[in-house]
Amino acid sequence: MNNHLILKAIKQIGAVSAVLWIAPVMAGEGKLLATAGLSQIEGSGGGGLVPWATLAGYDSQDETAASFFVSDVNVSDYRLTSIGVATSFYDRVELSYAQQTFVLPASLITGRSLESEDIKQDVVGVKVRLYGDAVYSTYPQVSVGLQHKQLDSDTVASVLGAKDDSGTDFYIAATKVHLGAVAGYNLVWNATARATKANEMGLLGYGGPDNDSYQLMLEGSVGLLLSPNWVVGMEYRQKPSNLSSVAEDDWTDFFVSYLPNKNVSMTAAYVDLGTIATQKDQKGIYLSMTGYLW
Repeated sequence: MNNHLILKAIKQIGAVSAVLWIAPVMAGEGKLLATAGLSQIEGSGGGGLVPWATLAGYDSQDETAASFFVSDVNVSDYRLTSIGVATSFYDRVELSYAQQTFVLPASLITGRSLESEDIKQDVVGVKVRLYGDAVYSTYPQVSVGLQHKQLDSDTVASVLGAKDDSGTDFYIAATKVHLGAVAGYNLVWNATARATKANEMGLLGYGGPDNDSYQLMLEGSVGLLLSPNWVVGMEYRQKPSNLSSVAEDDWTDFFVSYLPNKNVSMTAAYVDLGTIATQKDQKGIYLSMTGYLW
């Protein structure tokens, strides 16, 4: 991973930490453990693959919070790492940043005149809670958000036929926790609708010869809280198909998360990403850790 980008992320984490330490009222006791969700691979609060309506912190209406995360997805022929930070303000607004590095297999590099074996992408996100509370309100918590993404180079995207090297996803998400709903255990679900032009989350560019318009993709998560500290569940993410040169499949994962306290969460998952850039059966392991600052 590029040292400049690592230092950039560390500086942002440090800046967020400094702000939080001097803030007069910080998050801590305002929400139940696990209701902050996890860190999504694009930086937003939520599951691993899917952004949720929940914000990335334990702040209540008069508090602020922040988090930082590291995620690694290692499948048959590819590896994706993501690092980032998120802040949430007064249980209303979330700001996030993630830097992704996607390592390509040698078979894709050979014969395509590509100069690099990896693709890097920056993702800046904004999310706003419209209404509701995931736990206490009768109806689900609902939020809207966007994720603006920029590739560091358009070489791979252009070779594959993508129209742009940057794009913005827009989404609306609904999240609800049902206390004691399944044999006394808490059940959480999330449904997200995303408008996007992204190819493989934007790592292969935006738009293409098959389609260069926004398409509505559906995403979802469901989890069971086996205890206050353990969550198991699965996720699904629908994907567009804009490129004639490479197929794109929907994504799924089966995850287990451990949240010992409100300072940290750890997640492991089995992921099935289907075909990515001509490489079939991309299955493997997803690992992620989030630290919460308040």
